[in-house]
Amino acid sequence: MTDLSVTTPKDWATDQEVRWCPGCGDYSILTAMRMLMPDLGVRREDTVFVSGIGCAARFPYYMNTYGVHGIHGRAPAIATGLALARPDLHIWVVGGDGDMLSIGGNHLIHALRRNVNLKILMFNNMIYGLTKGQYSPTSEVGKVTKSTPMGSIDQPFNPLSLAIGAEATFVARTHDMDREHMMAMFRQAHAHKGAAFVEVLQNCNVFNDGAWETITKKAARDEMLIRLEHGKSIRFGVDNEKGVVVGGDGQARIVEVADVGEAAILVHDEHRDDPALAFMLSRLSSSPFTPTPVGVFRNVQRTEYAEAVSGQLAAAQAKSGPGDLGALLRSGPTWTVE
Repeated sequence: MTDLSVTTPKDWATDQEVRWCPGCGDYSILTAMRMLMPDLGVRREDTVFVSGIGCAARFPYYMNTYGVHGIHGRAPAIATGLALARPDLHIWVVGGDGDMLSIGGNHLIHALRRNVNLKILMFNNMIYGLTKGQYSPTSEVGKVTKSTPMGSIDQPFNPLSLAIGAEATFVARTHDMDREHMMAMFRQAHAHKGAAFVEVLQNCNVFNDGAWETITKKAARDEMLIRLEHGKSIRFGVDNEKGVVVGGDGQARIVEVADVGEAAILVHDEHRDDPALAFMLSRLSSSPFTPTPVGVFRNVQRTEYAEAVSGQLAAAQAKSGPGDLGALLRSGPTWTVE
């Protein structure tokens, strides 16, 4: 008998034409996901991709699994219902910064705070791509677009700060120029029981080309990407000459290791229950032009939502016996329509 959990990347690819602009960062994210799935040992029949509206939302068409292409911003809500009804499934939610942080903002934060067992990937290109170049909730102040001809005056969201503030139990960041790192972050998100949020810095080469290249270009990564690894000192630079410390005012700062000594450098603890450290690290970078942390910011355990709901249902049934749906519908005020 064939083991259906043994697959190859080709098994996860559909016959649909991938319809993103040539050079879009979404291609590399899709490739990373297709390459990762065989390593997870999961069945395509037990895997679902849910999306909203936008360029990233085409993702379910290109994965040979079950998929839902929902409506704008509602992917976390749709996926929450699915997770409650079918807790045995592996559910991924895919969307862009506009889809998830604008009309979908409330759905996202409630899925995170409830700790629903979802793996949420947010592709952040700091622009609305599908609708051709309007500013998004992550666009920087001063961004000139079709909808902000004089420059945006809106303070942008920091997606990781938002997720941590919503008490997400797993929060990570990666980027579309490093397939190995993407796969590592997606793998850890999949292994996490509860809501996992991964921000993927992604390039829109048509409407916001090069938005992240200051930090993600290969030649810049040593100086501009701060790799977070649990249990290790937070150091970076060509020779690891820079590091992160926490000052007396409780703020994280970048320093020269030689100036403060190795003992002063912050050791990363992704399992720390108090979210203050993870939040502090999420605020370390203020723009795509300053050193930016990538990796897992927070990874803690808390009761998963569907598990808690099932526990309440079991307790209610043990106390009162099996429910009677007909009796419930006829209870309380009723009307007869003739």
